[in-house]
Amino acid sequence: MDFIEANGVGLRCELSGSGDHTLVLVHEMGGSLESWDDVAPRFAKSRRVLRYDTRGAGLSQKVRGELTLDTMADDIAALLDHFGIAGKVALAGVAVGGAIALHFAARYKERTSAVAVGSPATGIAAERRAAALERLARIEAAGMALAVEDSMLNGYAPELRGDITRFERFRTRWLGNDPSSYATIWRMLAAADMQDDLARLACPVLVIGGSLDRVRPTPLAESVAKAIPGARYVEIRTGHYMAVQTPDLLSDCIDEFLRSVGA
Repeated sequence: MDFIEANGVGLRCELSGSGDHTLVLVHEMGGSLESWDDVAPRFAKSRRVLRYDTRGAGLSQKVRGELTLDTMADDIAALLDHFGIAGKVALAGVAVGGAIALHFAARYKERTSAVAVGSPATGIAAERRAAALERLARIEAAGMALAVEDSMLNGYAPELRGDITRFERFRTRWLGNDPSSYATIWRMLAAADMQDDLARLACPVLVIGGSLDRVRPTPLAESVAKAIPGARYVEIRTGHYMAVQTPDLLSDCIDEFLRSVGA
């Protein structure tokens, strides 16, 4: 693991593997680079893999005030610059990590070869926004424990808890989030409007829906795919935190897609 200062913020990151291709992994809201622990090694056998704690998450610098997807995408560009990765990269992201990956692809077309996203959180429906912001205010005041049971029930379906140690480790790590940073990232999502981004994406895109995802049900994931010219859409038996819950299924999906488009 490395700690570096990039784009004006301290970020924890890891670059592993070797090869001509690079894959950037972007974790979900409430996650960290550990969300990819069982995915990254599979790709590091044949390519460079960059994973990191997004600003406000894990052990990266915490955030306050206004945050935008532009800033999150610029963080990735700064990380690539730090490691001297000048060519095009593929990106894979889950939930809000999917939104960040897609926005990077729209903002840095010349640096993106392909994108694979699982249950991408590209915004919050207007009718849900007020309730979501009210919930965030309660989380900031009371801490992450206020939301953990609902978040796990909807995002980590009981059907996927066969490996109870894996589930408990994820739940406990989720509880360690900084409530104010978590709320800041949520507010970024609430303010996001990605329709223009999606419509002008030029690289190959795969959208993955999770049949057991109760946070971003499959119709929402499929609607994102339909908004992207030429995007592929698949569904797998997984939930919202799919990199943790079903790393084998997700890895196979991403690997097959990247190989098919030569990324």
